[in-house]
Amino acid sequence: MAKKTRQILRRIQNVRHVRQITKAMYAIAATQVIQRKRALSSARPSGEGIGAVLARLWAAAGVGGIEHPWFSPSGRPGAAILVVNSDRGLCGRYVGDINRAAAELAEEKGGARILAGGDKAWRFFRTRPWPVVATYRHAYERPTLEVARKISTDLEGEYAEVGEVWAVYMDFRGELSQKVVRERLLPLEVPRAEPQDLILEPALPRLLDHAARLYLLEKTFLILLSAKASEQAIRRQTMKAATDNADELIEKLTLVYNKARQHGITAELADIMGGAEALRSAE
Repeated sequence: MAKKTRQILRRIQNVRHVRQITKAMYAIAATQVIQRKRALSSARPSGEGIGAVLARLWAAAGVGGIEHPWFSPSGRPGAAILVVNSDRGLCGRYVGDINRAAAELAEEKGGARILAGGDKAWRFFRTRPWPVVATYRHAYERPTLEVARKISTDLEGEYAEVGEVWAVYMDFRGELSQKVVRERLLPLEVPRAEPQDLILEPALPRLLDHAARLYLLEKTFLILLSAKASEQAIRRQTMKAATDNADELIEKLTLVYNKARQHGITAELADIMGGAEALRSAE
């Protein structure tokens, strides 16, 4: 009986140790969510502003008969897919949902080429039939414009080879709401704008090209920020659930431990009383 109670006590101690880890990770994730949410909110206005400028330039280009390869289908087969996933685990459904959605999109597009963002995406797609043409492992734990510029430049290069460029990531819609989205990045889709008589310097084709590249960069940056905010939000939820489960398990094991101790004490008392009765009988 003593051996059994020691085993239960050891298990309680192990669960308490795990609980300390999950509680600490919950606190870290909660802080990270606030930071990522703030960064995303700060970056969105610039992206919207660049989109509005690009829409006006594209409307002016339509009047002037100016074309740009990023605004119309190229007719080339295949697609490049940027998969924005995590470098770490312990984030619940996050990793699996993104990889599954990206694989479904690759199946639909046929000749897909994968740009694997995060270690989890690379490990998943390296054994799949689609070639991994670029990898960004441990690159955007804290998303920066430099990392986004590297990725957007790679996306530009891929669009010269395929007909479409897509991104699959977890969109941050709130601290309790995140959803996997499949977003087409190229050809560009910009809001419609009324043509205006603009005085432009430098020339419109050059301005349009620069604005299009800047728009793609901002889109990429916003995707990274949104994905990281979602990852930390889901990790926080996962660690909160794990901590609650640990509390519940500790409570149950403590009850079992107390019952086992009570049973052991009762058995010892019974042995003592039996021995005393035997001594009295012998007298």
